[in-house]
Amino acid sequence: MHDGLVFNIQRYSLHDGPGIRTTVFLKGCPLCCQWCHNPEGIAARREIVVVENRCIICGECRDACPLASALDCSGPLPPRLADCTLCGACVDACPTGARQMIGRTMSVEDVLCVVRRDRTFYDDSGGGLTVSGGEPLSQPRFLLALLEACRAEGLHSVLDTTGFGRVEHLLAASALAGLVLYDLKAFDEELHLRLTGVSNRLILENLRELDRTHPNVWIRLPVVPGFNDDLEDLRRIADFVATLRSVTLVNLLPFHRTGLHKFRRLGLTHALDGVETPSPELMQRAVEVFEQRGLKTKVGG
Repeated sequence: MHDGLVFNIQRYSLHDGPGIRTTVFLKGCPLCCQWCHNPEGIAARREIVVVENRCIICGECRDACPLASALDCSGPLPPRLADCTLCGACVDACPTGARQMIGRTMSVEDVLCVVRRDRTFYDDSGGGLTVSGGEPLSQPRFLLALLEACRAEGLHSVLDTTGFGRVEHLLAASALAGLVLYDLKAFDEELHLRLTGVSNRLILENLRELDRTHPNVWIRLPVVPGFNDDLEDLRRIADFVATLRSVTLVNLLPFHRTGLHKFRRLGLTHALDGVETPSPELMQRAVEVFEQRGLKTKVGG
């Protein structure tokens, strides 16, 4: 009944909830986190990326592009053109697969056809489907239809959300999910705005509402050195989380650099070139902040 814009379906996922899972990534997110490891999920439309090490500079993309004649530069087309209509001609013409279209329209049944392939693994491991993003609440009708279909088939489902969306959508989706993974980035509002582009007021308010209705929430907090690893801010997050009755686990997620190449492929810049993975000592200090407040805490997803 409803179609969604999906940019990836990852099978055999072990970090997006319990057991072996299939994670469906929906495109579009109102946040723009400086450390985002899925920047291709931010824009709520299809995008073209260029995998640099596959490009042989053959010029086929330029010859196929109806806008190329207006460009001054030579060589292969950049990932982003101001007037690009996303016709896909350059993608189809690329002989090496260096140019790729990110984002495809899928129905609920299209997604379930992929998910059902691993039903045996879900049953044996306690896994299932996780809906992530981007931000799933940005596509509420498709999200609810997908979760309803999973429930009808007896599939365990998990909602992975930033919480930035309409509270009625969050509560309706969480009511269909066995577990909610709720992302927090920073407690200080000014810091959160600087790091993600949005205030965290709605996120914290929605989390309070979710706490009143859902019995199983995991808090997920990325730890990015020099960005959100201030111990005082972590203490404020821990104090807040400790007041919630539904939180059964806190996941502290160490920043990793594996997603940085995606910014280049999209023709985007980022501020993370000098940022390294947090040390074990830093992660242990962060764990202690939450454990001291009686919160079960784990490093990693």
